[in-house]
Parts: sequence; structure tokens; C-alpha cells
Amino acid sequence: MVIKTAGLKSAKSSEIKIENQSSIDLPKDTLVNIQKIFSFLSIEHLRGLERVRLVDFINDPRLKNANVPMKGDLPGLYHPRVQGKSAWLEISIGALLQPTETFAKRWMAKTSFKSNLAGLIFSLVGQHYYLTLRHSVKKQNLEPQIRQYAEKNLRVWSEKNAENSRRAKLFKPLRPYMERWAKWLNKKASNAQKKS
Repeated sequence: MVIKTAGLKSAKSSEIKIENQSSIDLPKDTLVNIQKIFSFLSIEHLRGLERVRLVDFINDPRLKNANVPMKGDLPGLYHPRVQGKSAWLEISIGALLQPTETFAKRWMAKTSFKSNLAGLIFSLVGQHYYLTLRHSVKKQNLEPQIRQYAEKNLRVWSEKNAENSRRAKLFKPLRPYMERWAKWLNKKASNAQKKS
């Protein structure tokens, strides 16, 4: 007898706790959207993640000694498994919503909050997946693999969420042209960067 459930997602969603320690007012249905984003991902990629902590801004002592200069606030941080504690994610609501900026910047941040949050979660889960569960990836190849993982999942997630919207129906025929134009602009920017 053949098992017909092979390759299908199980009905049980992963139970990742969401701790809201942020004093900033969250947009409507943020916690529900976070659960939907996690349920979109494969359960195997979430194995070992315990919780997501929402904070105002990320203040980690390890960041003070970092050699890399940072522009702005860090939007998210992956905390790997240490001794008996499971891995967890930390998300900065202040970096995503930018409450201290001008009205225009706050409005832009609020309108793109859901997609920025999804992209950040995909990136952090990608870090967890490639650092803990995929041992065949070499250390120097981690960043491109994580970026590709996040971009692929974000593209599929946004297409799934917008498949019945008017905007998606309007821009779907223009998408190949826009992608070619974006590729041309990226190539032109990389050539300009090589020359300087």
C-alpha cells in the first residue's frame, strides 16, 4: 500500500512562542501575521526554534565589539542554540516601524511593515536552517545561500498573498519587463562599482 501523504505538509503548525516585549504599538494583526509567516515555512526548517521575541530596539552586548559598522538599527538577530537553551529570534519593532523618524518615513515603514517583517523572518529562519540543519554548506557560502533562501520564500509568499488582488492582476503582464529592467540596473550598478 502506497502512502499518499509523502511530501505533503502536516496539518500541525509549528508552535513557536511569540513574546511581545515591545512598548511600541504594533500594527493590527501583527501576531497573527507572524504565525501565518511561520506556518508558510516548512516545519523541518523551524525545528529547534523555540521563540520569537519582539523588542523596541536590539541591545546585544556582542554587537558593541563588532568590527562591522552598522547604519541605523539592527532589525533582527538570530540567537543560536547555546548549551541547554534552544535557538530563538529577536525582532526590533523600532527598526521596522521607525517611530523616531519624520512622518513620511514612519508612514512608509508602516505601509511596508508586513512584507519587511516577512523578509526579516525568512532571513532569520534561513540563518537557523543553514547554520544548524544544513551541514553541507561551507562557511564562506552561507551568506549567499541565506539571501537566496529569503528571496525565494519572500517571492512565493508575496505571490500567494497577492494572487487575487487587483494590483497583482494589473502588473502580472509587466513583470517580465520589470525583472529584465531590474537585472539591467543591477548589472549597471555593479559595473559602476567595479570601475570606482
